Amino acid sequence: MQSRAIMRSLAPPGLLIIGLAAGVLAYANSFSTPFFFDDLSSIPENPHVRHLWPLSRALTAPPQTAVAGRPVVSLTLAINYAVGGLDVRGYHVFNLTVHLLSALLLFGIVRRTLQSPIFRDRFDRSAPWLAITVAAIWMIHPLQSESVTYVILRTELLMGLFYLLTLYCAIRGWTSRRRRIWFAAAVVACSLGMASKEVMVSAPLMVLLYDRAFVSGSFGALLRRRAGLYAGLAATWIILISLMISGPRSDSVGFGLGISALDYLRTQSEVLVWYLRLCVWPDPLVVSYEWELAKTLSACMPQGLVIVVLLAVTAWALWRRPSLGFAGAWFFLILAPTSSIVPIITEVAGERRMYLPLASVVALFVIGGHRVLQTAFRRLALRVPLPQLISGGLVIALAALLGYGTFQRNKDYRSVLSIWADAVAKRPKNYRAHSNLAGAFIEAGQLDSAVRHGERALNLKPDHVRARANLALALKRQGRIDKAIQHYKKALRVKAQDPKLHHTLAIALAARGDVDEAIEPYGAALRIRPESPLTHLNLAEALVAQGRLTEAVHHYSETLRLNSGMAVAHYNLGNVLFRQGKIDDAMEHYTQAVRIKPAFADARVNLGVALVHKGRTTEAVDQYRAALQIDPQHPQAREHLNAALAVLRNRDTR
Repeated sequence: MQSRAIMRSLAPPGLLIIGLAAGVLAYANSFSTPFFFDDLSSIPENPHVRHLWPLSRALTAPPQTAVAGRPVVSLTLAINYAVGGLDVRGYHVFNLTVHLLSALLLFGIVRRTLQSPIFRDRFDRSAPWLAITVAAIWMIHPLQSESVTYVILRTELLMGLFYLLTLYCAIRGWTSRRRRIWFAAAVVACSLGMASKEVMVSAPLMVLLYDRAFVSGSFGALLRRRAGLYAGLAATWIILISLMISGPRSDSVGFGLGISALDYLRTQSEVLVWYLRLCVWPDPLVVSYEWELAKTLSACMPQGLVIVVLLAVTAWALWRRPSLGFAGAWFFLILAPTSSIVPIITEVAGERRMYLPLASVVALFVIGGHRVLQTAFRRLALRVPLPQLISGGLVIALAALLGYGTFQRNKDYRSVLSIWADAVAKRPKNYRAHSNLAGAFIEAGQLDSAVRHGERALNLKPDHVRARANLALALKRQGRIDKAIQHYKKALRVKAQDPKLHHTLAIALAARGDVDEAIEPYGAALRIRPESPLTHLNLAEALVAQGRLTEAVHHYSETLRLNSGMAVAHYNLGNVLFRQGKIDDAMEHYTQAVRIKPAFADARVNLGVALVHKGRTTEAVDQYRAALQIDPQHPQAREHLNAALAVLRNRDTR
């Protein structure tokens, strides 16, 4: 009997470890998923992630990017970069770790809730098992794959972690003698969440609703007892307001951007019903939906009625059955910032938005299913351990099915080409998917396919700027530069403040030989986004072609200030300095280029030339030989090596 009791006490921790291992296995094939779409502007193209100091810089990001106005997320990216540069594996490990920690917090919240006085008689013994089941299913559900595998969606992950941590700390504080410490931790967690993503706005309200439903029983009682906690949680809204006031993503979120509030609201009724369907049957999953707007009430009537009924049931339950109402409020309040009246024009629907709301759906399903099974077992008079074996078998089968689904979904993310091909296959009229697939085909060198999908995207949406830019790039690489320039200029007429468009137009003009004409769009790009190292680099090269060496030095220096690890910038700056007679400075930059990129043969040759000018011929010979080992056919390395050896021989004969 004693050994059986010990086994029962050890079983929940053991199952929790197994559950976490299942989460790792479900995402084991996601660690090599490359950066794509919003990842690019937020990580590789974001100069702020390249330095941890000053901290003020690491906490900020360029405007209109996915991490703008989200300093906690920006800091984690800077930490990732400091540890592993642009190695995607470190970013994925971080994302999965955050997800697993959130699952642990969800386990703790559900277990303590089911063991609270309001449920103790019904769930006291089964609480740990039910909590493990809820956390495990939530963790490995395929609907979560986008948030975990798509790197930049750590915005959702971190917000979710701090949201759950806020509630968990509050729950601990209500039952602990050290309540002030726990309440302070809740306020800190809430503050960090507000600095991670705007959806955190509902966290103070959810803590209050939980208190009323499971602890205090009334709003009056909880405000009398814990006014300080709620004042602290409410104060975190100041952080959110201060971060939003500058409009960090004003180009994609808000009113007057092409989608009316009423159209967006009607459409969200369809989207919410779709989300609920995906909770039960997570297929098909799509990285970008490009949902068609519901322009009339009749277009969304069935789904609208479903949502109205669910809202009414939630409102009734909050009054009469607060524990059930809390689950409904969790779903609707967390989704409210993205699924109500404030249009998000770049993404009407997104699976990531279900990251936290899924928890309430899973909890209702698991706990409700448990109650149904318990009733059935009693009526059938099944003897122990048969009920436990049946329940356990069902949970294992469901977890295995969901975990397999997540593993399979992650295969779609194996390359940029595969994820956008998957999106086009599932949503053939999605112009954004066609546009991004065109970009993926460009990177793969399949230019005919890129042109075809770029043109398809423009047929679906003629004013889509990114589709026109991708089509222009494909045409440029096909050598059809004049046509590419025409498309860049058309795109700029739609979006004149897009720095990438100015930059790529300038590159196309320079490729056509119009270097003088390219200077202006390079300058326009830098006026809009002055912290683009690549634009500074390309402008510097154009200035060199014009013989404006002093200006070129300035822009090469800016390039290296923003990204000191660009070997080509060191090399090019060294060349300009050498032409200006600044041999020592040139040698320093050639040396840096070789240090960053040891196989940079041209940099070694030019370093050798500079060393010869300083009378250090023996060292120059070593650089020439190293260059020839890298590239045995290098035309200048052999010539300079022979000349240097001749100098050394003449010196020896003297």
